[in-house]
Amino acid sequence: SKATVSVLNCGGAPPAPRTRLTMCGIVMIRLRKEPEYYVKKYGTALYAHQKMQLIMEKMINRGQDGAGVVNIKLNPTPGKRYFSRSRAVGNKSVSEIFQHVHSRFDEVRKNTPEKMQDAAWLKENEAFTGEVWLGHLRYGTYGGASVEHCHPFLRQNNWMTRCLTLAGNFNLTNVDELYDLLLNLGQHPKEKSDTVTIMEKIGHFLDLENERLDREYKRQGYSNKEIANLIAENLDIQRILQNSAQDWDGGYAMAGIFGHGDAFVTRDPNGIRPCYYYTDDEVVCIASERAPIQTAFQLKTEAIQELAPGHAMIVRKDGSVGTHLVRKPGKNKRCSFERIYFSRGSDSAIYQERYALGRILAPRIAKAVPDLSNAVFGYIPNTAEVCYYGMIKGLEEESDKRNAAAIMQLVQSGAAVTQEAMLEIMDQNRITYGKPLIKDTKSRTFITSDADREAMVGAVYDVTYNIIKEKVGSVVLIDDSIVRGTTLRTAVIRILSRLEPKKIVIVSSAPQIRYPDCYGIDMAKMGDFCAFRAAVDLLKESGRGHVLDDVYKLCKEQESLPNEQIQNYVRLIYEPFTAEEISARVAKNLRPACLPEYCDFEIIFQDLEGLREAIPHNPGNWYFSGHFPTPGGNKVVNRAYIYYMEGINARAY
Repeated sequence: SKATVSVLNCGGAPPAPRTRLTMCGIVMIRLRKEPEYYVKKYGTALYAHQKMQLIMEKMINRGQDGAGVVNIKLNPTPGKRYFSRSRAVGNKSVSEIFQHVHSRFDEVRKNTPEKMQDAAWLKENEAFTGEVWLGHLRYGTYGGASVEHCHPFLRQNNWMTRCLTLAGNFNLTNVDELYDLLLNLGQHPKEKSDTVTIMEKIGHFLDLENERLDREYKRQGYSNKEIANLIAENLDIQRILQNSAQDWDGGYAMAGIFGHGDAFVTRDPNGIRPCYYYTDDEVVCIASERAPIQTAFQLKTEAIQELAPGHAMIVRKDGSVGTHLVRKPGKNKRCSFERIYFSRGSDSAIYQERYALGRILAPRIAKAVPDLSNAVFGYIPNTAEVCYYGMIKGLEEESDKRNAAAIMQLVQSGAAVTQEAMLEIMDQNRITYGKPLIKDTKSRTFITSDADREAMVGAVYDVTYNIIKEKVGSVVLIDDSIVRGTTLRTAVIRILSRLEPKKIVIVSSAPQIRYPDCYGIDMAKMGDFCAFRAAVDLLKESGRGHVLDDVYKLCKEQESLPNEQIQNYVRLIYEPFTAEEISARVAKNLRPACLPEYCDFEIIFQDLEGLREAIPHNPGNWYFSGHFPTPGGNKVVNRAYIYYMEGINARAY
């Protein structure tokens, strides 16, 4: 990958190509002291650089496609550049960006090294030395992959209070409607995408606020120069965000900086996308995940707060900070899949949740594998590791129950309870830990472009040989989730068959994924879901294929309805069957032809009750249950089904 830098003062912004983002990451750092303070206390003028790079590196799980940073200087000398931006694409984008940023100081270090401790001189003469930072990590599975697709984006103007840089972790379901609103305002957006649409919407109300204040201060007799400063001091950012966000339908955590230095981060009313913050008298830090903030600033968990849904944290140019209501909070629909799969597992709460997901499944696993002593238990690397520890703990508890029952039976029979008898019982239920599957590369095949996924999965995994008794032992592997089943069918099961097991059990810590996720993890097409394909097969085999046509007609009848009136009729596809019946059919569909007949193959999915028990504070589960948090979700799922029935290989959002 190649880093590309833009150091900007004014002029037109380059076009932002159309793209679809998934679970991206944002981070904002605002220094609240004069630059010299950090040199005196921490011995470096690059304090913010170090923290920014560390947090972005720790959140690389949220963006392996590309990254970008923007830095803004407060109170710049007129005629001096105050915007600096660097963006890069590729899986080393963060390190390349900061290599580029730090390389700008090479001449200073070589010729005048004492200047590296002169924060005021650096701010006046070098780029990336301002007090406000905004970073973005990109995970996009749709659209281009050039540097121009990377946030932060810029909306520029010679008036600082009209400049805007924006980065976000978001997907909107109603881009078409928002685009039409911009047209009705008289705008001519350069493209139809959620990023550009949001930026222009905020920019429109930013312009109106500037004009309102300009009229007011002119009426009071101030000069143009005085008015510029007064506008910077008195912009009503809460009003701008309230007016901008009132029509947004989707999940978002949006961060922006205005040219004069005011900054904000706002979150959707249902809390779909995560956002955390930390403030003290030195710094404000806001990020998509809590653990990287903890690591960067060496903090206790309780020192970091969650930004409330529907609110914005606003950091003024003078350093004052406050949270403000932007939209009325809705029902708590914090994304559970974020916790299952995407977020960094070092967060204490996420660790406990993933552990619980595995532990809860243990009784069902023990039922599927009665002969525990001849089974090896492992996980599909890498995000399922913590679930695996929970699964092992649960299996040990199941083993203890079996041991206790066998010993009780021995006592009741009147037989001698000897040490040898006790050890024999324990050996029959002993849990064997292992690593039957090895991941050779650090690629995620789930979040990969459609064209590359099939080619990648076969080369990702390898097997540990002689880990079980051939045709006697069983292999049990837990994974975080099963979406398409591509990796299982083309790689995992094929490779495990080399061990010649009696049975293979694949366990999903997540329930069956049945519906598109138009707010977060990118899952767009109905035909991609192995659970949906299984339900369709069951309908046809049971003589109920007409249900497919009935649901299609119901969906078509709703196409012209307002979003608020649309219902999710796709749920009727699954209604005739139990979750176990669908799981069995998924296993049949994903079973590769190379698997010998003597080898039994079973898939166990988490159920919704287990999900709620393990992750009680993130109840958003629309991709599992079909209960979408916003009206736009029902529109998307119906459209996805219409596309499936009409053979349209396109995304529904």
